[in-house]
Amino acid sequence: MGRNNEKNIKKHNDKLHKAQAKAKQAEMLRKEKLKEIVKKFNENKNDENK
Repeated sequence: MGRNNEKNIKKHNDKLHKAQAKAKQAEMLRKEKLKEIVKKFNENKNDENK
């Protein structure tokens, strides 16, 4: 039996996809936080100008 059997390939792909999903989720979270920060900054800037 070689290393590249179905079971090992599936295990590897599952692990890879889980890591990719985690990275994608973290990136989305960072973008959401950045949007919030920018929104608050713009609100504060508008309040100071009035």
